[in-house]
Amino acid sequence: MTDYSDLIQPDKGQDARPIHLVDKKGYDEWLKGRSARERAHLAAVGFKPDAFVHAILPGDDPEKWSVVTTVADAASLSAWCLAKLGQILPEGRYRLEDRQPGKALFGWMSAQYRFDTYKSNAPTKGSRVLLTTDVGAIAPMVAEMRAVALVRDLVNTPAADMGPAAIEKAAGRIAKAHGGKLTVTKGEALEQGYPMIHAVGRAAAKHHAPRLIEIEWGKEDHPRIALVGKGISFDSGGLDIKPAAGMRLMKKDMGGAAHVLALAELVMASGLPVRLHCLVAAAENAISSDAFRPGDVLKSRKGLTVEIGNTDAEGRLVLGDALTKAGEAKPELIVDFATLTGAARVALGPDLPPLFANDDGLAEAMLAGGTERDDPLWRMPLWDGYADLLETDIADLGNAGSSPFAGTITAALFLKRFVPEGTAWAHLDTFAWRPSAKPGRPKGGAALGLRAAWAMLQARYDRRAKG
Repeated sequence: MTDYSDLIQPDKGQDARPIHLVDKKGYDEWLKGRSARERAHLAAVGFKPDAFVHAILPGDDPEKWSVVTTVADAASLSAWCLAKLGQILPEGRYRLEDRQPGKALFGWMSAQYRFDTYKSNAPTKGSRVLLTTDVGAIAPMVAEMRAVALVRDLVNTPAADMGPAAIEKAAGRIAKAHGGKLTVTKGEALEQGYPMIHAVGRAAAKHHAPRLIEIEWGKEDHPRIALVGKGISFDSGGLDIKPAAGMRLMKKDMGGAAHVLALAELVMASGLPVRLHCLVAAAENAISSDAFRPGDVLKSRKGLTVEIGNTDAEGRLVLGDALTKAGEAKPELIVDFATLTGAARVALGPDLPPLFANDDGLAEAMLAGGTERDDPLWRMPLWDGYADLLETDIADLGNAGSSPFAGTITAALFLKRFVPEGTAWAHLDTFAWRPSAKPGRPKGGAALGLRAAWAMLQARYDRRAKG
């Protein structure tokens, strides 16, 4: 596993290859300052100052070459401006010429992520190390990269090796490392106390038995927050079985759990002054003679009854019980992550998670965090006008909307029924997956919304501690 702290190091004047950053508007002026040899080389290779194009510049000595790369705006670097270089340059040390990397430190590390656990002969490539004199930025950026890598690793792991017990093991490691208290509810206690989680997971094999996993950490007198994650380790769709193509990526259906575990570790490792309650509803939605059925009515922990219109709308069921438990401790803030609806992908595609929130200030802080971290979100409406789509003839509500429209909104409205009145709440319908690679963002498991939520928590609670 990559130790990301090795990829960014303090600049103490050690030998390193220069990286020249230019943009289209400043390229001609920069070019005037280069040697005749360098200008001739750039002309010979047909270098154009288009974004993210790069070239190797020869030096007087064969080992003294440097790099020039173009970005959209050299004065304002995004997280991804150096990602391509971090991925393709030869191993060695590098430094930016006449500037600091800033947010681009993250993309440099992210580009060097690899998931090769199951490869017999994984290709090896030495590290590309970036130097910076902004030493204070190193540890926080490395922590975020480790959190993102954790999400990717958990989501990329096949479901046979990432069932509810393995999710519990990951939570246990995090709790132990940071002095948190781990509580796991399963078996008869789960059936009695969290009937919807139990119902969704009861058809799975014994070694994939459902459970509610909780981590508590922090001082009692600090503001209480809850992070809630959907941990469906594999989703067959249940008796409303998915087609083969729809089932292929369902190892990622525990992506919400991966996000909240990584976010919880960021909170604990940083010592954020909060009383943390992290909850993961872990289950496999399998098919057997004991599977829950369309038309069944489940009783929730909150006491509401839910008619099952579709067994493939199981994520909202396990989250309903987990949100109820979170609310019982009276937190001032609840944030949940879930790979909840295909409708979210239809609406916003794979890269942009929908954000729902019952508090405008919280929504604005989440959106601002996404902008600041280059981890964008898009707010969608919790429009109560669609609440009637969850009505059913024989129960308090149904788990599947009665209309093919507004699926993302009706799922969020379902969750809202399990959030205490007056508690600030945000729901992220994340995809947790990238169907194709981009610089610094490999195909596969993805942390989408994680860094936005972390930025919000830092802004909200670090400011309070200082004030």
